[in-house]
Amino acid sequence: MAIDETIKSFLDRFKLPDFSRLDWKQSTDRLRQSFYRASRAVERDAPELAEISTLPVDGADGALRGRLYTPLGAGIGPGPGIVFFHGGGFVLGDLDSHDMICRRLAAASRCRVLSVDYRLAPEHPFPAAHQDAVAAWEWATQRTDVLAMDPDRLCVAGDSAGGNLSAFLAQEMNRASGPLPAFQLLLYPLVQFADIRSKKSSFQEGFFISQNLFDYFRDAYIHSDTDRMDPRVSPLFADDASFRGLPPAHLVLCGWDPLKDEGRAYAAKLAAHGVPVTIREHPGMVHGFMNLTAVSMPAREAIREAGEVVGSALGAI
Repeated sequence: MAIDETIKSFLDRFKLPDFSRLDWKQSTDRLRQSFYRASRAVERDAPELAEISTLPVDGADGALRGRLYTPLGAGIGPGPGIVFFHGGGFVLGDLDSHDMICRRLAAASRCRVLSVDYRLAPEHPFPAAHQDAVAAWEWATQRTDVLAMDPDRLCVAGDSAGGNLSAFLAQEMNRASGPLPAFQLLLYPLVQFADIRSKKSSFQEGFFISQNLFDYFRDAYIHSDTDRMDPRVSPLFADDASFRGLPPAHLVLCGWDPLKDEGRAYAAKLAAHGVPVTIREHPGMVHGFMNLTAVSMPAREAIREAGEVVGSALGAI
């Protein structure tokens, strides 16, 4: 199936910088500017929520910014909740770039959503983001009174690099006998950094999906070649014990995404270890398409569908 024409025409306006002519700071600044232009847009028909509030969340090395979304259908807490980690290759993204995804996810799932603004590379290389994810999750499970969330009905969710953090977090809690999520929502997740070159394909080069962008993210976050196989950053290659007993998962994949095959491989590995898993593929969509709800009705519908899956799994719907 061809790339969705609305998405394609929008992304064609965003060109990646020539990394060979820029230093790290210039490259990062240029990428962040382009990403924010693409992902931040006013949507006058955004779902109405009961409340959106900001609050500090514990990170591994100090407080992180958090944003709590309370949908109209959430009722009086404690109720089911979602802890969300944004994507962006561990280099891009913040609370604002993924604000609309979280709004729509909260409305569709009828669950409160806590979005966590973890530390980014290259300023904070591996394992900073992964350490922040653990600290934020442990904080959230201990402060469910503040969040009005039921600790037994929490989902971990994220897109791309945030999907990596979510998959890792479920495995890490499994390994450490920590508070396990009740459900995982993995949106076009990046689940391995071991062989980035395998991501080459016939896919069109463009914003969110180019080969040199993946290379840049890997080198910005992971400074040691040996760390590429670390199960924290490559949860696809974690040992069998890390998979056994994981919570049910729902994966959203894109037809025009170099990460599609590894997402399917991760789902297959979950299933092979007895983990209930479902997949929803959007054939005409590209990596990161859920950030483009300002121009794409299918992107809005995809978030709604994913939210309803989570809401049903957690008993909110």
